[in-house]
This record gives sequence, structure tokens and C-alpha cells, in this order.
Amino acid sequence: MGLRDELLKSIWHAFTALDVDRSGKVSKSQLKVQDNFDRLEFNKMCWTLCVKKNLNRNHLLINEEDAFKVWCIFNYLSEDKYPLVIVSEEIEYFLRKLTEAMGGGWAEEKFEKYKVQLQRKQNCLSVWELIELVGMGYFSKGMDRQTLSMGITEIFQELILGVIKQGYMMKKGHKRKNWTERWFVLRLSSISYFVGEDLAEKKGDIVLDRNCCVESLPDKEGRKCLFIIKCSDKSFEINASDKRKKQEWIQAIQTCLNLIRLGLPAPHQYAQQKRRELRVRQQAELEELENSMMRLQATNETRQCELETLRMKLEEAAAKAVREERMRLHTQRELQDRYRTDLEREKMVRLQMEQQMAQKSSELEQYLQRVRELEDMYHRLEEALEDERQARQDEEAVRKLQARLLEEEATKRTELEQIHLQQQRAIAQTQSEKQQLQDERLAKEAALQAAMEQLSQLESERHGALEQYQEVMKKLENATIKTQSWKNKVAHQEGLIRLIQPGSKGPQRITNWGPAAFTDTELNLREKNWQEKKNRPGQTQ
Repeated sequence: MGLRDELLKSIWHAFTALDVDRSGKVSKSQLKVQDNFDRLEFNKMCWTLCVKKNLNRNHLLINEEDAFKVWCIFNYLSEDKYPLVIVSEEIEYFLRKLTEAMGGGWAEEKFEKYKVQLQRKQNCLSVWELIELVGMGYFSKGMDRQTLSMGITEIFQELILGVIKQGYMMKKGHKRKNWTERWFVLRLSSISYFVGEDLAEKKGDIVLDRNCCVESLPDKEGRKCLFIIKCSDKSFEINASDKRKKQEWIQAIQTCLNLIRLGLPAPHQYAQQKRRELRVRQQAELEELENSMMRLQATNETRQCELETLRMKLEEAAAKAVREERMRLHTQRELQDRYRTDLEREKMVRLQMEQQMAQKSSELEQYLQRVRELEDMYHRLEEALEDERQARQDEEAVRKLQARLLEEEATKRTELEQIHLQQQRAIAQTQSEKQQLQDERLAKEAALQAAMEQLSQLESERHGALEQYQEVMKKLENATIKTQSWKNKVAHQEGLIRLIQPGSKGPQRITNWGPAAFTDTELNLREKNWQEKKNRPGQTQ
């Protein structure tokens, strides 16, 4: 609602009070014109003109100041039609907010009963009836006068003065940086702060615009619950009494900044617009519904006539329909017989199709089973190949590891042999005297060892020679047999026999390897070699 509409409502009250004879005219002598005026002062002037004539102060729980505030609230919530009235929706809104401001609970059933009484007054009240309703305490039973007055004042400040939130907080100075308690009053576009809640001494304003922002601050300087309001020219640090108050103030200031950025009015003005738009829409819907009902009624009468005409035509058509129904029933029976035959034929075809489908499904299932088995075999084959490949890799790795270990073992063995030789040389050098004393014994042991080795070698050579001897004896026997055969042949042919002997039959040498195992020359040579080895004790060691 604009300032013009609000002033017009106050002027209407004043003119109505001055129009004694209800002629719709007021003489100039009764009017007092003022160029520069405050809106609140203007409302008080209009209130003064009409209060004496219309307000009955008997049995009221509120004083004249509270009645004036209710009068201003009425002007704000009333409809933009004359004579001014407030509808039941706005009455409920005002009484609900008043109950909440007083700290009570809203009695929904009680107001529903009161709405029944409002229906006798066309669901609306005049300003004086509203003042009487509030002043008589019908919806504030159990509340004292002071609580009721404080509730009315809170609603007056919100709806008329545009106060969104107010309360005591500490503010940090810009020059001396000290903290001072101030009474803050938040409106849509500004925050004013005063010395006290009586608003007698104003200390400054914080102008809110779309460039402002509010942020929470961490605890510092021994103070908690801090927040800051940043404007384009300066910033304001404020200290709330507790965390809940701090959050409420930050949320309220942020709501105002969001409304400013969106170009929206104050919350109570925006809510009033929505309520009025809803009422206008509901009224339009109600009028449209009434018009629709009238059109439906006219259409219903027209249709009644048409229905009567149709009824007569239907009676004529009914007889015709009976005849046609008989024909239709006869035709239907024939069609049913035909359809029954076709249906049986289709059932047989469907059964055959189902059997074929079942057979195909079985074949498909077998095929899929074979495919799954082949896939399973393929996967097992892949796993076996992978295992074989892995085993070969492991075998190759083990083989390389064994080769490396063997190589390392050979290296270590060489190193150990070298170390052993070094140790032997060191022992030989340190035990030279002992070695000289034991040389003879070692030489004898070495000679004995050499003799034993030669004996072993000779044993092995004897076995070899014995084997050769046996072979030679076999050859000799074979040769003897052949010679005998040839001798027989020659004797038969020439009659002359000459015996060829294999050798001298003189005495033979007997050794450990058997008779005639060596010739004298070979035996002398072996004895010479054995004597040379015996004379070289150092080589044997």
C-alpha cells in the first residue's frame, strides 16, 4: 500500500467525523492545512478529529495511545474501498500476530466461533468495532494490560513503522574503538541505533543497499557472538548477547539485503500483497463460479426441453429397436456359431505352434548348453595354458637361479681354495722347523702312498692284462683250431706235416698278475719308473 492510499484512509476518517450532517461536504473552517508534515503526526491529527465522536472508552483494557495504534493498523490492513472495513482474513492475521506477540497460543476454535458472529456483519468490521474487539480482551484473556499494550506496540512498529527487528547490542566505535551498548532498530533499508529503547537520542544510521553484506566474526578481544556489517564506505562491528540473538540478527539483516537486491518490499508488505492478491483471485473465482452456475442453469432448462423431445423420439425408436434387436440376436447366434468354429480351429493351430515352439526351445536350450560347455572347456584350456606358461617361466627362473648359485658356489669355492692355499702357505712358513723334522716321516708316508697307488694301478693293469691274456688265449685256441685244420689239409695233400710252435716252452716268470703277464723288458721298465718316483718325495707330497 502506497503513502497516498494510507493518507487517504486517515483523511477519510477525519472527513467522516467532520461531516456531521452526512452531506459529503466539510467547510474550510474545519480544515487545517499543513505543508510539511510527518506521517505519524498526520495520522495523530486525523485520529484526534475522529476519536471523540466514535470511541467509547468504557470497559476497554487499552488506553487511548494503544487505541490509536490499533486505528493505524486498521488503516494499513483495511481494504481500499469506502467505507473502510477490515475483512475476516485480515482480522485473523492481526489477532494471530497479537497473540504471538503476547507469548500466547492461537485459539483456532475460538476464532472459528467468532467467524460465525462475523457472518452477521458480512465478515468484516469497522475500525471502532476492531478497537472494541481488542480492547475488550476477547482474544487476550489471562493477559494483563501491560502485556496487551506491548503486543499492540510490537505489531504497530512492524506494520506501521516498518521495524523488522530491534534490541540491545554492543557496538564498536570507529574513533576510540570502545564498545558501547546501543538500541538497534532494523528496517528494510537501514539500521538505526539509539542510546535507549525510548528512541529519544539517535546516534546514527547504517544505510543498507545491494553492496552491503553481513558476516560472522570469530571471538576476539575477550568478546563472543561477534558479526560485522560491511558497507561501501565503512564497516560496523557488533556484539550480540548470545549465539541465538547473533544468528537472528544476521538472518534478519541478510533477508533485508536479499529483498533489496531483488527489489521486493518489506516482508509484511509483501505478505499483505499476497493476501490481497489471493482475496482478489478468490473473489474473481467466486464471481466466475456464480456466472458459471447461471449459465449452467440456463443450459439445464434448455436441455430439459431437448430431453423431453428426445424422450418422445426414444419411445418411437424403442419399438424399432426391439425389431432390430430380434434381427440382431438371430444374426448374433449365426456369428457365434461361426466364431466358435473358427475359435476351435485357431486353438488347434495354436496348440501345434506351441508344440513347435517347445521343441525349438528345447533344441535352443541344448545348443546353448553345448555352447556353455565349449566356453567352459575353452576357459579351462586357457587356464591350463596359462599355468603351463607360468610353470615354464618359473622353471626358467629357477634354472637361472641355480646357474647363478652354481656360479657363485664355484666363485666361493675358488675363493675358499685361495684362502686355504694362503693359510697353507702361512702354516708352512710358521711351521718350517716342524716340517723339516717331519720331512723324513712324510717322505716315507708319501713313498708308501705312492707305492700303494702304484700297486692299485698295477692291480688295475693286471686285470686289464688278464683280460687281454684271456682274449689272446681265445685267439690262440681259434688259431690252433684253424692250424689243425690246415695241417690236416696239408697232410692230406702233401703227406707232410710240420708242426709250428707258438714259442719257447722254457720256464716263465710268475708275478702278482699271473704267469707270463709281463716280459722281462716291460718288468724292468716298470721297476725303473717306480724307483724314480720313490726318489722324488716332494712330488709325491
